Amino acid sequence: MKTSTEYLDLPRKSTSKLQHLPGDSGALPILGDTVEFLTDYLGLVSRKHKLYGPIFRNNALLQKTVALLGPEANELVLKDSDKIFSNKMAWDPLLDKLFPDGLMLRDFDEHRFHRRILQAAFKKDALQGYLDDMNPRMREGVADFPKNAEFGFKDSIKSLLLDVAAQIFMGVKMGEEADAINKGFLHAMEASMAVVKLPIPGTTWQKGLNGRKTLKAFIEKHIEAKRSTESSDFFSQFCHAKDEDGNTLSNEAVRDHTIFLLFAAHDTTTSTLCSIIYALAKNPEWQDILYEECKLIDGDHLNYDDLPKLDKAALVMKEALRMFPPVPAIPRRLIKETEIMGYRLPANTGIGISPLFTHYMEEWWTEPTKFDPERFSVERAEHKRHLYQWVPFGGGGHKCIGLNFAEMQVKLFMFHLLRNYTISVKPGYEMKYNAVPISFPTDGLPVTITARK
Repeated sequence: MKTSTEYLDLPRKSTSKLQHLPGDSGALPILGDTVEFLTDYLGLVSRKHKLYGPIFRNNALLQKTVALLGPEANELVLKDSDKIFSNKMAWDPLLDKLFPDGLMLRDFDEHRFHRRILQAAFKKDALQGYLDDMNPRMREGVADFPKNAEFGFKDSIKSLLLDVAAQIFMGVKMGEEADAINKGFLHAMEASMAVVKLPIPGTTWQKGLNGRKTLKAFIEKHIEAKRSTESSDFFSQFCHAKDEDGNTLSNEAVRDHTIFLLFAAHDTTTSTLCSIIYALAKNPEWQDILYEECKLIDGDHLNYDDLPKLDKAALVMKEALRMFPPVPAIPRRLIKETEIMGYRLPANTGIGISPLFTHYMEEWWTEPTKFDPERFSVERAEHKRHLYQWVPFGGGGHKCIGLNFAEMQVKLFMFHLLRNYTISVKPGYEMKYNAVPISFPTDGLPVTITARK
């Protein structure tokens, strides 16, 4: 059944006709709760939840929106059985100049069509190829980290993952062209978080627009060559991917999906690895557990068939994603008037659900502030009390298409690091971080890596 696109005629800015809902206009005139939203997002949402319950109006980032909290709200929005929540309308104002028509910026039938084709790039054979290609660079990158001296892990892992991305996503060898791609991509990423979006020379926004031009030109230049040969990078996989009916992607779609997935995968994996390294440094007993697990794998090359052996690593990753989900808030936009939790919400209402808040709800998690990977074990399975209580990858039709690739990449890095080294932080250290728009340490995450004795 085809979904109408008439809703795209709705105003670009969400409606502000929400006074009939519980909530408030925030602490400051015009800005509302923007400052607290950016500096203590979980504290803000928790406080409002206590005051108003699971649905309330909010004012932050110059947007009046409605918060829907808890697993049931996550299910309603992410499952979207009635096809009333738009991804495109929610994300376009933030990303459409830098990453237009990425998979996340498409809705309903169009999204489903593109997702079916892109799935081919995430099948087992493709993942095996990516893993084989990533092994040497990840091993070299870990070996190049400073040893026995404190350094900022965030910038180091970001740089390493950019190098890996140039190879795995774009299929280019390191050198002059890859350096230009990395720089362009980095500028585009930074611009996605720019407050002032004006094309003024020298600004973060203008650098981001120029960065997109660099990426766009590179991909357009190489599409025909990629279509005529096959290689193991994502770019090539997208060029050759077909759905069950034999449909392929247009050149424009290949370009836009490659650029967007490069952005989406890189930032979220950087965030995840920062959270994991911090958690392991604060809980060194888990480093020993993962070291013993890594010892069960022969050699220094992680094969695809070895991945299931890293079961404890998967538990650590899941717990880090619970405590520090890379995307703590997920926006949507209502395309038609509807009733939610007893309130009528008009068309074009901005909606926000909160994986981060849900991940700390005491009704669903045992001691939610404690780092406890075993809560995800088969025996305890706390995350299965509700299908939508653990949602770091979203859910429903828009659930992250690259979640298996992400787990594979994280396990690969942990394998090469923990089989040879230990990680530590200074006594009493607590990571300073901002949860939004993507969870990142603001202090660079100073750590020390030491050879395991």
